[in-house]
Amino acid sequence: MSQPHQKSFQQEADNVESLQRYESPMRSPVAGSVGGGTASDLGPFLDTDSELYLYANVPSPMNSVVAFDNHSLAEIVNSTGTPSAFVVDDNEHRKDPEYKKDLKSEVLVNWLHLQQEERLWTTGGPNEGVFLKKSKGSFVCCPAQLQPESSALYQALGQLGARVAMTVNTRVIKLLLARNEQPWVQINKGLRLQIIPDITSLPYCQKYQSAAFVASSQLLLVWEDDPKSLLDRAQYIQDNLMKMIWGKDQANLEGDGIQETKLENEEWREVLEDGPQTPEERPLILVQAFSAALTVALVLAALGSGWRQIAIEIAIDRNFYRLLLLLSTVPQIWLALFFFQALVGNVLQIIGPTGQVKRNTKFYSGKAPPRLSIDVLGSLPHVTIQMPVYKEGLHAVIEPTIQSIKAAISTYEMQGGTANIFVNDDGMQLLPDDEAKARQDFYDEHGIGWVARPKHNPSPASSEERVFHRRGKFKKASNMNYAMAISTQVEELLLKVERDEGWTQRRENDAYNQALNQVIGDLEGEAWADGNIRMGDYILIIDSDTRVPKDCLLEAVSEMEQSPEVAIIQYTSGVMNVTESFFEKGITFFTNLIYTSIQYAVANGDVAPFVGHNAVLRWAAMQEIAYQCDLENKEKYWSENTVSEDFDMALRLQTAGYIVRFAAYQGQGFKEGVSLTVYDELARWEKYAYGCNELVFHPLRSWLIKGPFTPLFIRFITSRMPIGAKITIMAYIGTYYAIGSAWILTMLNYFLMGWFNNGYLDKFYQDSFSIYFSLVVIFTGLGNVSLAILRYRISEGGGLIRNFWTNFKYVLILVIFLGGVSIHVFQAILSHFLSIDMSWGATAKEVEAVHFFEEIPRVLKSFKGTFLWALAMTAVMIYLAVGVHEFWRIRDLVAIYPMANMIASHVLLPVLLNPNLMLFTW
Repeated sequence: MSQPHQKSFQQEADNVESLQRYESPMRSPVAGSVGGGTASDLGPFLDTDSELYLYANVPSPMNSVVAFDNHSLAEIVNSTGTPSAFVVDDNEHRKDPEYKKDLKSEVLVNWLHLQQEERLWTTGGPNEGVFLKKSKGSFVCCPAQLQPESSALYQALGQLGARVAMTVNTRVIKLLLARNEQPWVQINKGLRLQIIPDITSLPYCQKYQSAAFVASSQLLLVWEDDPKSLLDRAQYIQDNLMKMIWGKDQANLEGDGIQETKLENEEWREVLEDGPQTPEERPLILVQAFSAALTVALVLAALGSGWRQIAIEIAIDRNFYRLLLLLSTVPQIWLALFFFQALVGNVLQIIGPTGQVKRNTKFYSGKAPPRLSIDVLGSLPHVTIQMPVYKEGLHAVIEPTIQSIKAAISTYEMQGGTANIFVNDDGMQLLPDDEAKARQDFYDEHGIGWVARPKHNPSPASSEERVFHRRGKFKKASNMNYAMAISTQVEELLLKVERDEGWTQRRENDAYNQALNQVIGDLEGEAWADGNIRMGDYILIIDSDTRVPKDCLLEAVSEMEQSPEVAIIQYTSGVMNVTESFFEKGITFFTNLIYTSIQYAVANGDVAPFVGHNAVLRWAAMQEIAYQCDLENKEKYWSENTVSEDFDMALRLQTAGYIVRFAAYQGQGFKEGVSLTVYDELARWEKYAYGCNELVFHPLRSWLIKGPFTPLFIRFITSRMPIGAKITIMAYIGTYYAIGSAWILTMLNYFLMGWFNNGYLDKFYQDSFSIYFSLVVIFTGLGNVSLAILRYRISEGGGLIRNFWTNFKYVLILVIFLGGVSIHVFQAILSHFLSIDMSWGATAKEVEAVHFFEEIPRVLKSFKGTFLWALAMTAVMIYLAVGVHEFWRIRDLVAIYPMANMIASHVLLPVLLNPNLMLFTW
């Protein structure tokens, strides 16, 4: 609280003899200012249960003194300015949560009304004031006469679902509305605010704009989810109206202590004001093609050195059986591709060109596109934000993501576009009734369309239950397919509706509701759905723990409209941390490393990846490559036969002639969550390994009938994708086989180098110690150096020294993790080959509080196989070192060290990288 407020309170408190202070012995009072204060002064009042005193300046006719805690109320400000003093001593009222909620609501709505009057935003008219939502359809109002029986605005806000709303009535607004002939008012360059004819139209307005001018009343109505943001929103609109009229110099209000609330990205880019223009030339960069060629050359050179040894040995001893070693050529190429690609890539990051990172090329966008203008086009494409969810926490995970999306939609609607949120809720029908109802109420309040499917029930326990299959090992694809099928069925019914020239939005809404009810009714209760589930021209697909930039949708649709050959724009992402654990920070670093590498590779001309979220998809292209599911005889979009549905989608779109583009101009504006526990991160690697093997090979039992390779892999090899991109993708897939085979090859190396490293081993053989040393030099050493230099060259991550420190401080975490993941990756690959079922749930989005002694049995249960193998191999190594005849002993460092390192990494992974153990919480 500022010093002037403290002084004012001291002066006035001495004059108020009736002030009663009720202090709890367990709580200390917190003082906040009402008169002339800001919304932040109400933080303790809104967020804690501690005793709170709100002091106002008595001379103001609307101010009074408020002093209360959870047990009593001394005075509450009423709408006439006369304090209503009373004290409640009833114990039942003290314990009633509704009682405390009413008190808080009364004080807050009066405080907001005081601010409304102090800023001269009201003339005291019959429909002017502040509304604060208590429950669905119920508001606390100030002035009190704004109640349902006397206020049409009250009823309209109830239908709109706003949490807190305020009217703003100023002379500037009246002048603008009196002279305006458009259905909107320009409030900033590129931003316009809607005008509704009267209050009855409020439920049908663009809700996410959070404001609307009312033509009949000639006032502004502002609403928000957070009372703290309401005043900022209203002030932002008021300030921008003044700037549009008078210019920035005369409307600069910072001298009066009012800071302007700005949207992100106010450096407005070029607008397409002259209609269609010549498409921007996007050249094809060939740096990555050169990199791929050099990679292949190095692989062949390495193979050639091995073949040379075979040739020399055959020339000496004439033993042609050595030619059988050539059978390992194909696996060697596949496993070595990524190693040499990393070597070439690291060198390019240090000395290669970087200008292309800031340019726009065929597969990459380093600069934002020219923005579409609604003044030229008349309308902007509709965007659907699709978000699959499972059992994540409503308020901890889903709500913050929705708030981020709503901010982006608000900006896009004020730019002239339209958008809707489409949640594919795979957990609602699995949750308890109260939690499911809470989700439904939340979706309704925020204007969210949603679809929820039944639980997986392939074998019903009774005749009353229905068979239902949630297909796929990773249920995200089938969840989205199910929800999109409901949407397309509704759309098919709407296509049959005849629309005349007098068709209105209200009639469209009625037709939509009838179509949705018919589709849901035909399913006989199988599906639950409500809200707007129609698909737009473009789909922004996100995860439940995503944050999006406030100003991203217009640029996305602008690039899509200007590039009809693009089916997917994949945005680079930052990381949204939810804990301070060292493990999450380590995975954050690794995720950022991956995105930087992808950005540089795609800028060099590589084909852009699609990672399944934070991407914009063209709905027409998805419909074009839809397939018929034989099991259900339904049209589907996402593949349910693989856990890598994103790769499958990208490949089918590229096969159909579309391209995928990687966009970096939003920086780290898009944010995603990462794994919070070692269990989730291992599951992610297992899923990726399983998915890669699933893309390439059939299970072993199908080889005689279908052959070893899948149709998808054959389609990929024979597709029109550039050969350099195919090499890059094959190198990426090969990393999982290299990691998965590491523990077996290291064990084999231990025995070979221990027993036969005396002239019996062929010179063609390369021992594990040499390979380990090479990996340390290329990945741990050169990789971190090149990444630091690259980020410095493209002006990311801070200074060079800071980049070096950031990279090398996480080396130990990554060495332990990547060294200890081999068995788990092998398990996933082997499970697919042997047709052993594996399934993965959604990654945890919230921190689970688990103390030390709870975590120990979880670790033992999850890693018992790993620990048993490590224990057995440790015993074998000790026995072979000291317990056998000298002839069979293994004591050579080149044999022992790789095996010991492999064992140590697998044992330390679930221990040292487990915050629940390392923090020693009880």
